[in-house]
Amino acid sequence: MSVINNASTNNLAALATNSSASSASSASSSTASSASSLQSTFLQLLVTQLQNQDPTSPMDSAQMTSQLAQINTVSGVDQLNTTLQSLQTQLGATQQLQASSLIGKNVLAPGSTLTVSSGTASGFGVQVGGATSDLTATIKNSSGQTVQTLDLGAQKAAGVVPVAWNGESSSGTVVPDGTYTISVAAASTPATATASAATVTATPLSIGTVTSVVQQSSGVGLTLSNGNTVALSSVADIL
Repeated sequence: MSVINNASTNNLAALATNSSASSASSASSSTASSASSLQSTFLQLLVTQLQNQDPTSPMDSAQMTSQLAQINTVSGVDQLNTTLQSLQTQLGATQQLQASSLIGKNVLAPGSTLTVSSGTASGFGVQVGGATSDLTATIKNSSGQTVQTLDLGAQKAAGVVPVAWNGESSSGTVVPDGTYTISVAAASTPATATASAATVTATPLSIGTVTSVVQQSSGVGLTLSNGNTVALSSVADIL
């Protein structure tokens, strides 16, 4: 009978890992690389070592305990990953159920377009990142010409600013029906004795009616009547 001593089996965990990897490369399925397969391989090697150890140089019990703890850790992490995947699936289903309640409602979400139909503009919004002394919105037609500039005034805090446009140009005439582009700008905060000037972010928001709920790679999404599909998490306001 061959004798396996500590020098030749210094790291059972490494042997088990190598054995599992070798089996996975030759098998048609990937189950051999799972934590349970690795644990089974490790225990087989451990039993073999105990049966063939040199009586004059027995296996180090402290090392064996450490290796068992490592294998249990691998198994625990694998079970934790399975649990997290299950929770993620349940969370996705819950989000879809919640999002379905938005169907038929108007929402503000990141977007830079608005429509004018029969002389009536769809309205839009602005997401400001902080207090600003002045917020402006510029509306351009499909040719890139500015038809109206709206002064939305000072904003005291970060948040969503709904904007209603009457569909008239700066000259007071009703603009033609069609799709228009929105751009927004916020004045930077002035420098003080204790702080330097800071840029305030401003993001245009398009209004749209939720028509359906879709599952995207990044999570639950909403299809809007304006043709956009946005993530549920990006909805800034529900009107």
